[in-house]
Amino acid sequence: MSLQGRRIGIGVTGSHCTIERVLPHLERLAAEGADLLPIVSESVATTTTRFGTPEHWLGRLQEITGKRPLCRIAEVEPIGPQVLLDVMVVVPCTGNTLAKIANGITDTPVVMACKAHLRNLRPVVLAISTNDGLSMNAKNLGLLLNTRNIYFVPFGQDNPVVKPNSLDSDLSLLAPTIEAALSGRQLQPILVQRVCRRPDAGRP
Repeated sequence: MSLQGRRIGIGVTGSHCTIERVLPHLERLAAEGADLLPIVSESVATTTTRFGTPEHWLGRLQEITGKRPLCRIAEVEPIGPQVLLDVMVVVPCTGNTLAKIANGITDTPVVMACKAHLRNLRPVVLAISTNDGLSMNAKNLGLLLNTRNIYFVPFGQDNPVVKPNSLDSDLSLLAPTIEAALSGRQLQPILVQRVCRRPDAGRP
């Protein structure tokens, strides 16, 4: 399946150390002809970290997609009633965002975009990046794995010795996961081996 012309919402949340790794994959989607709509969480839109400034991330997303990133809940609400997307992708998806989607909390632009899109019974793809995927967030992960129209970019433990509860998606599988989700399938295997990170690489 080609992603040419597919309308893809790109929700970027505050796993700040992961965002730089996400951008080349968004460039590939754009190069394939996908129509990307960037949406960012408040954390990405307002927080400066050692990984970058809000201005840097918003500028790069606009450069890649050709669209100004949506930063407010009111801006994304039309996604549902106007059926603006074919698929909604959250990349990276933090544990905080994972928990909100699992529990129906819609207090950020990204989770509101997911809720608005799901009302149309269309696929949402999550690329998780969280330090508590096998601890406090394991119950939310399990719930969403069994939820209709939710699909996951295959993931694994990225640092099982130093951070045994941490899970990280294999972003090289982002496009194939989107293609599978658009066909109503979860890309398999969903559990993959991840390259171990350096001990000081932290994520929220």
